[in-house]
Amino acid sequence: MNIQEIVEILVRSGIEPNEASKEVKMLIEHFCNYTAKDIILGTPLDYEKLEIVKQKAQLRANTRKPIQYIIGQSYFMGDFYEVNEDVLIPRDETEIVVNHALKIIKNNGFKKVLDIGTGSGCIACAISKYAKVDVCAVDISDSALKIAKKNAKKLGVGVNFINSDLFSNINEKFDLIISNPPYIPKGTKVQRELGYEPQNALFTSEETGCEFYKKIIEDGVDKFLNKNGYIVFEVGISQSELVKQYFENNGFVDIVIENDLANIPRAISAKKSYNK
Repeated sequence: MNIQEIVEILVRSGIEPNEASKEVKMLIEHFCNYTAKDIILGTPLDYEKLEIVKQKAQLRANTRKPIQYIIGQSYFMGDFYEVNEDVLIPRDETEIVVNHALKIIKNNGFKKVLDIGTGSGCIACAISKYAKVDVCAVDISDSALKIAKKNAKKLGVGVNFINSDLFSNINEKFDLIISNPPYIPKGTKVQRELGYEPQNALFTSEETGCEFYKKIIEDGVDKFLNKNGYIVFEVGISQSELVKQYFENNGFVDIVIENDLANIPRAISAKKSYNK
């Protein structure tokens, strides 16, 4: 058994060849402790460890369980985060949203940030790491918060985690509110892998996928957002214009939409009007 034969296990299951190669590399790095230095030096792989990689690849092929759940971690903004099926897998698109927020934070000298629906804690932890701000992060799931707290401790960042259904247990105001809320419309057919992720973190109960954007904007504008504060969202395909309309209807200004690497609108931000 060699590496290419393991890659073929994934390809035969329908995984695109480049992605299959990337995933086998992840398995080798994790289960064989094989580094870039080992690749350069041509260090031979231990047969028993390679057999474990084969077994994990077969599990991936048979079940289509995401590779991040199989290895128990996901890479995000320079760090590895622990993940399991209680939290969403951090994705590259969300890095665009975080970087968008970091620019706003630094340009305005903001000090207090709220992350709604924190999941693994990747957004909150990244903001705490790269900006000198106080970060509060909320989630309705105790299981998710347990993972988020472990990630914050591992990264050595200070985040205040609270169990809260949106703003239900929040009693202060923030300079910036950020969220990657559920935004897949009810009834949408999705790839098999998404069946392993927490469904209440993916799907909305209505057909636009915008219910949480509307709730956060309408509830947050007066009670939880400081004057000249910002809200930043990750949005799904075809949702940016609807979210922009919600912002405008609630008196927000300076609305900015940023595309991801596939040229899909992914981050949207808006500033609370001075008069609100």
